[in-house]
Amino acid sequence: MIAGINTDLIVLGIWGLIFAIFIIKLFQSIRLVPTKSAYIVERLGKYHSTLDAGFHALVPFVDKVSYIHDLKEETIDVPPQECFSSDEVNVEVDGVIYISVVDPVKASYGVTDYRYAAIQLAQTTTRSVIGTLDLDRTFEERDVISAKVVEVLDQAGAMWGIRVHRYEIKNITPPETVKNAMEMQVNAERERRALLAKSEGDKQSKINRSEGVKAEMINLSEGEMQKRINEAEGKGEEILTIAKATAESIERMATVIAAPGGKNVVRMQLGAQYLKQLDGLSSGGSRVVLPGNMMDFAHWMDSIGLEESKS
Repeated sequence: MIAGINTDLIVLGIWGLIFAIFIIKLFQSIRLVPTKSAYIVERLGKYHSTLDAGFHALVPFVDKVSYIHDLKEETIDVPPQECFSSDEVNVEVDGVIYISVVDPVKASYGVTDYRYAAIQLAQTTTRSVIGTLDLDRTFEERDVISAKVVEVLDQAGAMWGIRVHRYEIKNITPPETVKNAMEMQVNAERERRALLAKSEGDKQSKINRSEGVKAEMINLSEGEMQKRINEAEGKGEEILTIAKATAESIERMATVIAAPGGKNVVRMQLGAQYLKQLDGLSSGGSRVVLPGNMMDFAHWMDSIGLEESKS
């Protein structure tokens, strides 16, 4: 009797365990796929379907999610590696790859680990490209190296279900001795440019000063020339004005003399001026010796043709 009860309990426990496993599997068969994700489902060990974002129900004990892929763009660091340039200089290069999964099936079955494969291919391609460049050009041709790595990875990525968006070189580190030599070269080049700039500045300064002196001398000479021209024109205008006034005065005097009684008027004016001048000779206590006929005013007037007219 007791044995029968134990057997029933064992059978009941087994069925309970089977039911619990079924319930667990039933819950596990329900999958909620997030946005920008892809689940690879295998049925009895064979690829069956790819689950996109949303709610999905699988067949318990038959379907299994074997791979989960994130479809967003991701960055993968490429570890530092030693590369030899064409001039036999050892440099250390590292970088970063930007990739995304575009075909989840190929990313699952086309390669064991597409991330590791992309890193290895990027390193080998970087070594081969740097091996064709001199050390100086490796610092200048970063875009060329990156473009070549992206081209090679794109060709392989078509079979791996991935797309390589870009590859960036983070650091190119030469040996310490080469770095010191490059720094010395840069300093020498900087000093050379400084000396050249200083000499060019001195040269330009001297040119500017000489041009300034030249312009000043030209301005002074032109100013002096214009001054002389203006003075000459002023003197000419003055002489013309005096001559014109003198001519007008002579014409008027001739008209006055020709008029009736004109000579007497002129004689009177000259006599007044004559007496005034004689009066001035006596001032200052000085002695003046005059000719004997100096006081003969009528004789002086007759000698210039202004004899007294008789009316």
